[in-house]
Amino acid sequence: MSDPLISIVIPCFNGGADLPETLASLEGQTFKDVEILVVDDGSTDSATLAYLQSLPPAIRRIRQENKGLPAARNAGMRQARGQFLLPLDCDDRLEPAFLAEALQLLQARPDAAFVFAQMRLTGELQGVTRKSYNPFAQLFLNQLPYCLLMRKSAWAQLGGYDENFRHGYEDWEFNIRLSAADLHGIALAQPLFIYRVRAGGMLNSLSRQKHAQLWRAIQVKHPTQYRLGAMRALQRIWKDVPLPYPATLLFGLLAAHRLLPFSWFNALYARLLAFSAARRAG
Repeated sequence: MSDPLISIVIPCFNGGADLPETLASLEGQTFKDVEILVVDDGSTDSATLAYLQSLPPAIRRIRQENKGLPAARNAGMRQARGQFLLPLDCDDRLEPAFLAEALQLLQARPDAAFVFAQMRLTGELQGVTRKSYNPFAQLFLNQLPYCLLMRKSAWAQLGGYDENFRHGYEDWEFNIRLSAADLHGIALAQPLFIYRVRAGGMLNSLSRQKHAQLWRAIQVKHPTQYRLGAMRALQRIWKDVPLPYPATLLFGLLAAHRLLPFSWFNALYARLLAFSAARRAG
Protein backbone atom coordinates (compact mmCIF):
# COMPACT_ATOMS: atom_id res chain seq x y z
CA MET A 1 0.00 0.00 0.00
CA SER A 2 1.40 3.37 -1.00
CA ASP A 3 2.00 6.07 1.57
CA PRO A 4 -0.69 8.75 1.97
CA LEU A 5 0.02 12.27 0.84
CA ILE A 6 -1.19 13.93 4.06
CA SER A 7 -0.87 12.78 7.67
CA ILE A 8 -3.20 14.40 10.22
CA VAL A 9 -1.97 14.19 13.82
CA ILE A 10 -4.55 14.61 16.59
CA PRO A 11 -3.30 14.70 20.20
CA CYS A 12 -5.96 13.65 22.70
CA PHE A 13 -5.93 13.96 26.47
CA ASN A 14 -9.34 13.10 27.92
CA GLY A 15 -10.97 14.62 24.84
CA GLY A 16 -13.26 11.78 23.85
CA ALA A 17 -16.39 13.93 24.06
CA ASP A 18 -15.20 16.24 21.27
CA LEU A 19 -13.16 13.86 19.12
CA PRO A 20 -16.12 12.39 17.16
CA GLU A 21 -16.93 15.82 15.67
CA THR A 22 -13.30 16.33 14.72
CA LEU A 23 -13.09 12.95 13.02
CA ALA A 24 -16.41 13.55 11.26
CA SER A 25 -15.00 16.75 9.76
CA LEU A 26 -12.08 14.73 8.40
CA GLU A 27 -14.39 12.09 6.99
CA GLY A 28 -16.15 14.90 5.13
CA GLN A 29 -13.00 16.19 3.41
CA THR A 30 -13.14 16.28 -0.39
CA PHE A 31 -9.47 15.21 -0.49
CA LYS A 32 -9.13 11.59 0.60
CA ASP A 33 -5.45 10.55 0.33
CA VAL A 34 -5.01 10.94 4.07
CA GLU A 35 -3.97 9.01 7.16
CA ILE A 36 -5.19 9.95 10.64
CA LEU A 37 -3.08 9.40 13.73
CA VAL A 38 -4.66 9.92 17.15
CA VAL A 39 -2.08 10.27 19.91
CA ASP A 40 -3.50 9.34 23.31
CA ASP A 41 -1.42 11.47 25.65
CA GLY A 42 -2.01 9.40 28.78
CA SER A 43 -5.79 9.86 28.98
CA THR A 44 -7.38 8.81 32.27
CA ASP A 45 -11.08 9.41 31.50
CA SER A 46 -12.84 6.07 31.10
CA ALA A 47 -15.22 7.34 28.40
CA THR A 48 -12.31 8.68 26.36
CA LEU A 49 -10.37 5.44 26.73
CA ALA A 50 -13.39 3.40 25.64
CA TYR A 51 -13.96 5.63 22.62
CA LEU A 52 -10.31 5.44 21.58
CA GLN A 53 -10.46 1.66 21.80
CA SER A 54 -13.47 1.67 19.48
CA LEU A 55 -11.76 3.62 16.68
CA PRO A 56 -11.64 1.76 13.36
CA PRO A 57 -8.33 0.16 12.31
CA ALA A 58 -7.90 2.76 9.56
CA ILE A 59 -7.21 5.37 12.28
CA ARG A 60 -3.78 4.79 13.77
CA ARG A 61 -3.77 5.09 17.56
CA ILE A 62 -0.59 5.86 19.50
CA ARG A 63 -0.58 5.58 23.28
CA GLN A 64 2.01 7.31 25.46
CA GLU A 65 2.30 8.48 29.04
CA ASN A 66 1.21 12.06 29.58
CA LYS A 67 3.96 14.31 28.21
CA GLY A 68 2.00 17.34 27.02
CA LEU A 69 0.71 18.65 23.71
CA PRO A 70 3.99 19.34 21.89
CA ALA A 71 5.36 15.90 22.76
CA ALA A 72 2.14 14.27 21.58
CA ARG A 73 2.31 16.11 18.26
CA ASN A 74 5.93 15.10 17.79
CA ALA A 75 5.14 11.46 18.60
CA GLY A 76 2.50 11.34 15.89
CA MET A 77 4.57 13.20 13.34
CA ARG A 78 7.55 10.90 13.84
CA GLN A 79 5.34 7.98 12.82
CA ALA A 80 3.52 9.83 10.03
CA ARG A 81 4.00 8.47 6.52
CA GLY A 82 2.72 11.46 4.55
CA GLN A 83 4.74 14.09 2.70
CA PHE A 84 2.63 16.75 4.39
CA LEU A 85 1.66 17.07 8.04
CA LEU A 86 -1.33 18.71 9.68
CA PRO A 87 -1.66 19.12 13.47
CA LEU A 88 -5.28 19.22 14.61
CA ASP A 89 -6.55 19.38 18.20
CA CYS A 90 -9.28 16.96 19.22
CA ASP A 91 -11.95 19.66 19.68
CA ASP A 92 -11.41 21.57 16.43
CA ARG A 93 -12.71 20.93 12.92
CA LEU A 94 -12.01 21.53 9.24
CA GLU A 95 -14.41 22.66 6.56
CA PRO A 96 -14.76 20.04 3.78
CA ALA A 97 -12.56 21.93 1.31
CA PHE A 98 -9.66 22.63 3.71
CA LEU A 99 -7.28 19.84 2.69
CA ALA A 100 -7.95 20.14 -1.04
CA GLU A 101 -7.55 23.93 -1.09
CA ALA A 102 -4.49 24.01 1.15
CA LEU A 103 -2.70 21.20 -0.68
CA GLN A 104 -3.37 22.72 -4.09
CA LEU A 105 -1.90 26.02 -2.94
CA LEU A 106 1.14 24.39 -1.32
CA GLN A 107 1.90 22.21 -4.35
CA ALA A 108 1.66 25.26 -6.61
CA ARG A 109 4.20 27.11 -4.47
CA PRO A 110 7.37 25.03 -4.01
CA ASP A 111 8.95 28.01 -2.25
CA ALA A 112 6.38 27.79 0.58
CA ALA A 113 6.82 25.52 3.62
CA PHE A 114 3.24 25.70 4.88
CA VAL A 115 -0.29 26.95 4.29
CA PHE A 116 -2.84 28.18 6.81
CA ALA A 117 -6.49 29.10 6.49
CA GLN A 118 -8.39 31.93 8.10
CA MET A 119 -9.98 30.78 11.34
CA ARG A 120 -13.66 30.73 12.23
CA LEU A 121 -14.23 30.83 15.97
CA THR A 122 -16.99 28.83 17.59
CA GLY A 123 -18.01 28.15 21.17
CA GLU A 124 -17.60 30.95 23.69
CA LEU A 125 -16.31 33.44 21.12
CA GLN A 126 -17.68 33.97 17.63
CA GLY A 127 -16.14 35.58 14.59
CA VAL A 128 -13.61 35.15 11.81
CA THR A 129 -9.95 36.04 12.10
CA ARG A 130 -8.21 38.02 9.38
CA LYS A 131 -4.56 36.98 9.45
CA SER A 132 -1.67 37.54 7.07
CA TYR A 133 1.80 36.05 7.24
CA ASN A 134 4.31 38.58 8.54
CA PRO A 135 7.36 37.20 10.43
CA PHE A 136 8.00 40.63 11.97
CA ALA A 137 4.56 40.74 13.57
CA GLN A 138 5.00 37.14 14.62
CA LEU A 139 7.72 38.17 17.08
CA PHE A 140 5.17 40.17 19.08
CA LEU A 141 1.89 38.28 18.63
CA ASN A 142 1.19 34.77 17.45
CA GLN A 143 -0.58 35.59 14.20
CA LEU A 144 -0.77 32.05 12.85
CA PRO A 145 -3.14 29.27 13.83
CA TYR A 146 -1.47 26.11 15.04
CA CYS A 147 -3.26 24.24 12.25
CA LEU A 148 -0.70 24.45 9.44
CA LEU A 149 -0.52 22.14 6.46
CA MET A 150 3.25 21.86 6.33
CA ARG A 151 5.85 19.90 4.46
CA LYS A 152 7.16 17.10 6.65
CA SER A 153 10.67 18.13 5.64
CA ALA A 154 10.11 21.53 7.32
CA TRP A 155 8.98 19.91 10.58
CA ALA A 156 11.97 17.56 10.48
CA GLN A 157 14.43 20.36 9.69
CA LEU A 158 13.35 22.18 12.86
CA GLY A 159 13.38 19.03 15.00
CA GLY A 160 9.67 19.30 15.74
CA TYR A 161 7.95 21.25 18.48
CA ASP A 162 9.82 22.25 21.62
CA GLU A 163 8.51 19.85 24.26
CA ASN A 164 9.49 22.21 27.07
CA PHE A 165 6.49 24.41 26.17
CA ARG A 166 3.98 22.18 27.96
CA HIS A 167 2.01 25.20 29.21
CA GLY A 168 1.32 26.46 25.70
CA TYR A 169 2.70 28.67 22.92
CA GLU A 170 4.60 25.71 21.47
CA ASP A 171 3.07 26.69 18.13
CA TRP A 172 4.16 30.33 18.49
CA GLU A 173 7.73 29.29 19.22
CA PHE A 174 7.65 26.78 16.35
CA ASN A 175 6.35 29.46 13.96
CA ILE A 176 9.20 31.81 14.90
CA ARG A 177 11.70 29.04 14.16
CA LEU A 178 10.05 28.46 10.79
CA SER A 179 10.60 32.06 9.69
CA ALA A 180 14.10 32.17 11.19
CA ALA A 181 14.97 29.18 8.99
CA ASP A 182 13.50 30.92 5.90
CA LEU A 183 10.62 28.46 5.88
CA HIS A 184 7.76 30.78 5.04
CA GLY A 185 4.03 30.32 4.61
CA ILE A 186 1.02 31.51 2.67
CA ALA A 187 -2.59 32.12 3.63
CA LEU A 188 -5.88 30.85 2.30
CA ALA A 189 -8.44 33.62 2.22
CA GLN A 190 -11.34 31.40 3.28
CA PRO A 191 -12.12 30.59 6.95
CA LEU A 192 -11.76 26.83 6.55
CA PHE A 193 -10.39 26.08 10.02
CA ILE A 194 -12.98 25.96 12.83
CA TYR A 195 -11.45 26.69 16.23
CA ARG A 196 -13.43 26.03 19.38
CA VAL A 197 -13.02 28.66 22.12
CA ARG A 198 -13.80 27.62 25.68
CA ALA A 199 -12.87 29.18 29.01
CA GLY A 200 -11.47 25.87 30.27
CA GLY A 201 -9.36 25.27 27.18
CA MET A 202 -5.59 25.26 27.44
CA LEU A 203 -5.14 28.61 25.70
CA ASN A 204 -7.54 30.57 27.90
CA SER A 205 -7.11 28.72 31.19
CA LEU A 206 -3.33 28.34 31.18
CA SER A 207 -1.34 29.88 28.33
CA ARG A 208 -2.84 33.37 28.50
CA GLN A 209 -2.59 33.37 32.28
CA LYS A 210 1.16 32.83 31.80
CA HIS A 211 1.51 34.96 28.69
CA ALA A 212 4.34 37.14 30.01
CA GLN A 213 6.31 34.17 31.30
CA LEU A 214 5.90 32.19 28.09
CA TRP A 215 6.79 35.12 25.85
CA ARG A 216 9.88 35.62 27.99
CA ALA A 217 10.82 31.98 27.41
CA ILE A 218 10.47 32.52 23.65
CA GLN A 219 12.69 35.60 23.75
CA VAL A 220 15.32 33.80 25.82
CA LYS A 221 15.38 30.96 23.29
CA HIS A 222 15.65 33.36 20.32
CA PRO A 223 17.89 36.24 21.46
CA THR A 224 19.12 37.00 17.94
CA GLN A 225 15.61 37.51 16.55
CA TYR A 226 14.75 39.88 19.42
CA ARG A 227 17.69 42.23 18.98
CA LEU A 228 16.50 45.68 17.92
CA GLY A 229 18.58 45.69 14.73
CA ALA A 230 17.29 42.29 13.68
CA MET A 231 13.70 43.30 14.35
CA ARG A 232 14.10 46.51 12.35
CA ALA A 233 15.64 44.57 9.45
CA LEU A 234 12.77 42.09 9.48
CA GLN A 235 10.29 44.96 9.58
CA ARG A 236 11.84 46.43 6.41
CA ILE A 237 11.81 43.09 4.59
CA TRP A 238 8.11 42.52 5.31
CA LYS A 239 6.97 46.15 5.12
CA ASP A 240 4.46 45.44 2.35
CA VAL A 241 2.51 42.91 4.43
CA PRO A 242 -0.18 44.42 6.68
CA LEU A 243 0.42 44.48 10.44
CA PRO A 244 -2.29 43.66 12.99
CA TYR A 245 -1.36 46.83 14.90
CA PRO A 246 1.00 49.73 14.15
CA ALA A 247 4.68 48.89 14.57
CA THR A 248 5.00 51.53 17.29
CA LEU A 249 2.37 49.68 19.34
CA LEU A 250 4.16 46.36 18.81
CA PHE A 251 7.48 47.78 19.98
CA GLY A 252 5.67 49.43 22.87
CA LEU A 253 4.20 46.06 23.82
CA LEU A 254 7.68 44.56 23.91
CA ALA A 255 9.01 47.45 26.00
CA ALA A 256 6.12 47.06 28.46
CA HIS A 257 6.82 43.35 28.70
CA ARG A 258 10.44 44.00 29.62
CA LEU A 259 9.68 46.78 32.11
CA LEU A 260 6.48 45.79 33.88
CA PRO A 261 5.93 43.04 36.43
CA PHE A 262 4.54 39.98 34.70
CA SER A 263 1.19 40.29 36.49
CA TRP A 264 0.75 43.86 35.24
CA PHE A 265 1.73 42.93 31.71
CA ASN A 266 -0.67 40.00 31.66
CA ALA A 267 -3.47 42.38 32.62
CA LEU A 268 -2.42 44.76 29.82
CA TYR A 269 -2.37 41.89 27.33
CA ALA A 270 -5.86 40.83 28.41
CA ARG A 271 -7.08 44.34 27.54
CA LEU A 272 -5.50 44.05 24.10
CA LEU A 273 -7.24 40.71 23.52
CA ALA A 274 -10.58 42.22 24.54
CA PHE A 275 -10.04 45.03 22.05
CA SER A 276 -9.17 42.52 19.31
CA ALA A 277 -12.30 40.51 20.01
CA ALA A 278 -14.43 43.66 19.88
CA ARG A 279 -13.16 44.68 16.46
CA ARG A 280 -13.22 41.18 14.92
CA ALA A 281 -15.41 40.82 11.88
CA GLY A 282 -18.21 38.36 12.40
